[in-house]
Amino acid sequence: MSPSPLERMTNAGVSALWNDSADPKELAQSIAWGGVGATCNPVIAVTCIKNDLPRWQGRIRELADELPTAGESEIGWKVVEEISLEAADLLHPTFEAHKGRNGRLSMQTDPRLHRDAKALADQAEYFSGLADNIIVKIPATKTGIQAIEDAVSRGVSINVTVSFTVPQAVAAAEAIERGMRTREAAGHDVSRMGNVVTIMVGRLDDWLKEVVARDGLEVDPAALEWAGVAAFKRAYAVFGERRFRSRLLSAAFRNTLQWSELVGGDIVISPPFAWQQKIQDAGSVADADAMSRPVDPAILDVLLSIPEFRRAYEPDGMTPEDFDTFGATRKTLRQFLGADEELDQIVRDILIPAP
Repeated sequence: MSPSPLERMTNAGVSALWNDSADPKELAQSIAWGGVGATCNPVIAVTCIKNDLPRWQGRIRELADELPTAGESEIGWKVVEEISLEAADLLHPTFEAHKGRNGRLSMQTDPRLHRDAKALADQAEYFSGLADNIIVKIPATKTGIQAIEDAVSRGVSINVTVSFTVPQAVAAAEAIERGMRTREAAGHDVSRMGNVVTIMVGRLDDWLKEVVARDGLEVDPAALEWAGVAAFKRAYAVFGERRFRSRLLSAAFRNTLQWSELVGGDIVISPPFAWQQKIQDAGSVADADAMSRPVDPAILDVLLSIPEFRRAYEPDGMTPEDFDTFGATRKTLRQFLGADEELDQIVRDILIPAP
């Protein structure tokens, strides 16, 4: 049997496939297709719990007995830890084989800490200590950039999240470099750190579509499907020019361009499992050198006519203060905070059932 589309990509040994879920069944299949990493966050954790509710109902009751004074949030985040550690265990053989570059499970810091850089770095350090192949997600906000540098200096491998734009990716990569230099100066080995900087390409597409509708702009809607891809390719070029040691990671898929146009770069491609299945079922074959192919200039001209895209595309298009007010940042943080609330509600309904 000939290799599947994802297997052909991963067999090439340049672009790495990670699974945008910690669900054990999905992750096992992704690993079979060549997947070498995975992620968890509050939204993913809630989905995992719902998909295996009887098991987690029982475990939440056990945790309540084990932690008699713990509140709903503490118990809920213990479940997040357990889901994450199960996935980390599945990936550990890959972690050893790749010497820390892959085989990692991304855990996300609590979005409720987004205003406190020290609290984010402290939690990142705690999560990093749960297993040697944990990589920790911190948002690319003004406060998050500070936390990223601090956490990296403590030896935490970071996956930058809540990141949609070239200036966010560059600022995050610079913070990682500063943290790594601090750690190196203190005499520590950083060779097994596996930092990645995510660009949530589909969420940039989503936001620009909202902006175009809001502002009544006359824009070819087909061009908007390329926004995240164009920003990712621009960031990849900047990372190469500046010799950043972090890899870029493509996430938040909305179309197959966000896979097929990026294959061949020294990056991580992290589709949700459903998108991996679509790629497999379609039998699509990506050009092995797709990353080196520029976006059609006509499409890029359309995108650059949108002021909000120019901010997202130019490396100096936004300051860290702007990161916090960028529409995609606000929408994504609110979604993650909403998932925290939903996780609390799940625990509450189990511990205090409605009469």
